[in-house]
Amino acid sequence: MTQPTAPADAQETVYADMWFDPACPWAWITSRWLLEVEKVRPVEVRWHVMSLAVLNEDKDIPDDYREMLKTAWAAVRVCVAAEQRFGPEVLGDLYTALGTRFHNGGQERDDDTIRAALAEAGLPEDLVEAGASTDYDEALRASHAEAMKLVGEDVGTPVVQVEGVSFFGPVLTPTPRGEDAGRLWDGVRLVAGTDGFFELKRTRTRRPLFD
Repeated sequence: MTQPTAPADAQETVYADMWFDPACPWAWITSRWLLEVEKVRPVEVRWHVMSLAVLNEDKDIPDDYREMLKTAWAAVRVCVAAEQRFGPEVLGDLYTALGTRFHNGGQERDDDTIRAALAEAGLPEDLVEAGASTDYDEALRASHAEAMKLVGEDVGTPVVQVEGVSFFGPVLTPTPRGEDAGRLWDGVRLVAGTDGFFELKRTRTRRPLFD
Protein backbone atom coordinates (compact mmCIF):
# COMPACT_ATOMS: atom_id res chain seq x y z
CA MET A 1 0.00 0.00 0.00
CA THR A 2 1.32 3.44 -0.85
CA GLN A 3 1.75 5.63 2.19
CA PRO A 4 0.29 9.12 2.00
CA THR A 5 2.89 11.84 1.69
CA ALA A 6 2.96 14.99 3.75
CA PRO A 7 2.00 18.24 2.06
CA ALA A 8 4.92 20.02 0.44
CA ASP A 9 4.57 22.92 2.82
CA ALA A 10 4.41 20.75 5.95
CA GLN A 11 7.01 21.69 8.53
CA GLU A 12 8.45 19.67 11.35
CA THR A 13 7.81 20.87 14.87
CA VAL A 14 10.52 23.12 16.26
CA TYR A 15 11.10 22.94 20.01
CA ALA A 16 11.73 26.16 21.89
CA ASP A 17 13.08 25.77 25.41
CA MET A 18 12.48 28.66 27.80
CA TRP A 19 13.91 29.17 31.27
CA PHE A 20 11.76 31.35 33.51
CA ASP A 21 11.31 32.65 37.01
CA PRO A 22 7.61 33.19 37.78
CA ALA A 23 8.51 36.43 39.55
CA CYS A 24 10.00 38.14 36.46
CA PRO A 25 7.52 40.35 34.58
CA TRP A 26 9.67 40.47 31.45
CA ALA A 27 9.97 36.70 31.29
CA TRP A 28 6.20 36.52 31.70
CA ILE A 29 5.64 38.65 28.60
CA THR A 30 8.19 36.60 26.64
CA SER A 31 6.40 33.42 27.67
CA ARG A 32 3.04 34.75 26.50
CA TRP A 33 4.65 35.68 23.18
CA LEU A 34 5.94 32.11 22.78
CA LEU A 35 2.45 30.75 23.41
CA GLU A 36 1.21 33.04 20.65
CA VAL A 37 3.98 31.73 18.40
CA GLU A 38 2.73 28.18 19.00
CA LYS A 39 -0.56 29.20 17.36
CA VAL A 40 0.98 30.47 14.11
CA ARG A 41 4.23 28.51 13.70
CA PRO A 42 5.08 24.79 14.10
CA VAL A 43 6.63 25.46 17.50
CA GLU A 44 6.27 23.65 20.82
CA VAL A 45 7.55 25.31 23.99
CA ARG A 46 9.29 23.32 26.71
CA TRP A 47 9.57 24.99 30.11
CA HIS A 48 12.45 25.08 32.58
CA VAL A 49 13.12 27.02 35.77
CA MET A 50 15.76 29.56 36.62
CA SER A 51 15.96 31.96 39.54
CA LEU A 52 16.28 35.71 39.89
CA ALA A 53 17.32 35.19 43.51
CA VAL A 54 20.16 32.86 42.50
CA LEU A 55 21.14 35.16 39.62
CA ASN A 56 21.52 38.16 41.93
CA GLU A 57 22.67 36.63 45.19
CA ASP A 58 26.29 37.76 44.78
CA LYS A 59 25.59 40.99 42.94
CA ASP A 60 25.56 44.57 44.18
CA ILE A 61 21.86 45.39 43.85
CA PRO A 62 19.59 47.94 45.58
CA ASP A 63 18.31 46.94 49.01
CA ASP A 64 14.67 47.14 47.95
CA TYR A 65 15.30 44.78 45.03
CA ARG A 66 17.14 42.32 47.26
CA GLU A 67 14.21 42.44 49.67
CA MET A 68 11.82 41.73 46.80
CA LEU A 69 13.87 38.71 45.78
CA LYS A 70 13.20 37.10 49.14
CA THR A 71 9.61 36.59 47.97
CA ALA A 72 10.75 35.02 44.69
CA TRP A 73 12.07 31.77 46.16
CA ALA A 74 8.76 30.14 47.03
CA ALA A 75 7.11 29.99 43.59
CA VAL A 76 10.16 28.71 41.76
CA ARG A 77 10.79 26.07 44.43
CA VAL A 78 7.18 24.95 44.03
CA CYS A 79 7.73 24.69 40.28
CA VAL A 80 10.75 22.46 40.86
CA ALA A 81 8.80 20.30 43.29
CA ALA A 82 5.91 19.96 40.85
CA GLU A 83 8.29 19.01 38.04
CA GLN A 84 9.99 16.38 40.19
CA ARG A 85 6.72 14.81 41.26
CA PHE A 86 4.72 15.01 38.02
CA GLY A 87 7.19 15.70 35.22
CA PRO A 88 8.17 18.79 33.20
CA GLU A 89 4.91 18.77 31.26
CA VAL A 90 3.09 20.33 34.25
CA LEU A 91 5.29 23.44 34.27
CA GLY A 92 3.48 25.28 31.48
CA ASP A 93 0.06 25.29 33.13
CA LEU A 94 1.53 26.00 36.57
CA TYR A 95 3.56 28.91 35.23
CA THR A 96 0.47 30.32 33.54
CA ALA A 97 -1.56 30.05 36.74
CA LEU A 98 1.19 31.69 38.80
CA GLY A 99 2.06 34.41 36.33
CA THR A 100 -1.53 35.40 35.69
CA ARG A 101 -1.94 35.99 39.40
CA PHE A 102 1.42 37.67 40.02
CA HIS A 103 1.52 39.94 36.98
CA ASN A 104 -1.93 40.41 35.47
CA GLY A 105 -3.68 40.19 38.81
CA GLY A 106 -1.07 41.94 40.97
CA GLN A 107 -1.53 39.38 43.73
CA GLU A 108 1.00 38.80 46.48
CA ARG A 109 3.60 36.09 45.97
CA ASP A 110 2.46 34.28 49.08
CA ASP A 111 1.20 30.82 49.99
CA ASP A 112 -2.44 31.64 49.37
CA THR A 113 -1.75 32.79 45.82
CA ILE A 114 0.53 29.84 45.09
CA ARG A 115 -2.02 27.41 46.53
CA ALA A 116 -4.72 28.84 44.24
CA ALA A 117 -2.40 28.54 41.25
CA LEU A 118 -1.68 24.91 42.08
CA ALA A 119 -5.39 24.17 42.25
CA GLU A 120 -6.01 25.83 38.89
CA ALA A 121 -3.18 23.80 37.33
CA GLY A 122 -4.71 20.58 38.69
CA LEU A 123 -1.85 19.97 41.10
CA PRO A 124 -2.06 19.05 44.80
CA GLU A 125 -2.06 22.07 47.04
CA ASP A 126 0.39 20.46 49.45
CA LEU A 127 3.12 21.36 46.96
CA VAL A 128 2.96 24.84 48.47
CA GLU A 129 5.06 23.48 51.34
CA ALA A 130 8.03 23.28 48.97
CA GLY A 131 8.17 27.06 48.92
CA ALA A 132 9.65 27.21 52.40
CA SER A 133 11.99 24.25 51.93
CA THR A 134 15.59 24.25 50.73
CA ASP A 135 15.23 20.62 49.62
CA TYR A 136 14.66 21.72 46.03
CA ASP A 137 17.42 24.30 45.82
CA GLU A 138 20.04 21.94 44.42
CA ALA A 139 17.81 21.05 41.47
CA LEU A 140 16.81 24.70 41.06
CA ARG A 141 20.42 25.82 40.97
CA ALA A 142 21.28 23.09 38.48
CA SER A 143 18.50 24.18 36.11
CA HIS A 144 19.54 27.81 36.53
CA ALA A 145 23.18 26.92 35.85
CA GLU A 146 22.14 25.11 32.67
CA ALA A 147 20.57 28.32 31.36
CA MET A 148 23.61 30.41 32.31
CA LYS A 149 25.94 27.94 30.64
CA LEU A 150 24.01 28.43 27.41
CA VAL A 151 24.12 32.24 27.33
CA GLY A 152 26.80 33.43 29.75
CA GLU A 153 26.75 35.12 33.12
CA ASP A 154 26.03 38.71 32.08
CA VAL A 155 22.33 38.23 31.28
CA GLY A 156 19.22 37.11 33.12
CA THR A 157 15.76 35.72 32.57
CA PRO A 158 14.28 34.79 30.16
CA VAL A 159 16.62 32.44 28.33
CA VAL A 160 15.34 30.82 25.14
CA GLN A 161 16.97 28.05 23.11
CA VAL A 162 15.95 26.87 19.65
CA GLU A 163 17.78 24.53 17.31
CA GLY A 164 20.92 24.63 19.41
CA VAL A 165 21.05 28.43 19.56
CA SER A 166 20.43 30.14 22.90
CA PHE A 167 19.83 33.78 23.74
CA PHE A 168 18.59 36.12 26.43
CA GLY A 169 15.18 37.58 25.64
CA PRO A 170 13.54 38.87 23.64
CA VAL A 171 12.59 41.54 26.16
CA LEU A 172 9.47 43.29 24.94
CA THR A 173 6.16 44.80 25.90
CA PRO A 174 3.27 44.39 25.30
CA THR A 175 2.86 40.81 24.09
CA PRO A 176 2.71 40.53 20.27
CA ARG A 177 -0.33 38.56 19.11
CA GLY A 178 -1.16 36.45 16.09
CA GLU A 179 1.01 36.90 13.03
CA ASP A 180 2.87 39.76 14.73
CA ALA A 181 4.16 37.15 17.18
CA GLY A 182 5.09 34.88 14.28
CA ARG A 183 7.04 37.56 12.44
CA LEU A 184 8.99 38.40 15.59
CA TRP A 185 9.78 34.71 16.00
CA ASP A 186 11.05 34.57 12.43
CA GLY A 187 13.28 37.58 13.03
CA VAL A 188 14.62 36.34 16.34
CA ARG A 189 15.53 32.98 14.78
CA LEU A 190 17.21 34.77 11.89
CA VAL A 191 19.52 36.92 13.99
CA ALA A 192 20.11 34.25 16.65
CA GLY A 193 21.14 31.79 13.97
CA THR A 194 23.64 34.17 12.37
CA ASP A 195 27.20 33.11 13.16
CA GLY A 196 28.96 35.68 15.31
CA PHE A 197 25.79 37.61 16.19
CA PHE A 198 25.63 38.52 19.89
CA GLU A 199 23.49 41.50 20.76
CA LEU A 200 20.80 43.99 19.81
CA LYS A 201 19.68 46.30 22.60
CA ARG A 202 18.18 49.65 23.42
CA THR A 203 17.11 51.30 26.68
CA ARG A 204 13.67 50.23 27.91
CA THR A 205 11.28 53.19 27.95
CA ARG A 206 8.12 51.35 29.06
CA ARG A 207 7.15 49.37 32.08
CA PRO A 208 5.84 45.84 31.48
CA LEU A 209 2.32 45.93 30.05
CA PHE A 210 0.12 42.92 30.78
CA ASP A 211 -3.04 42.07 28.87
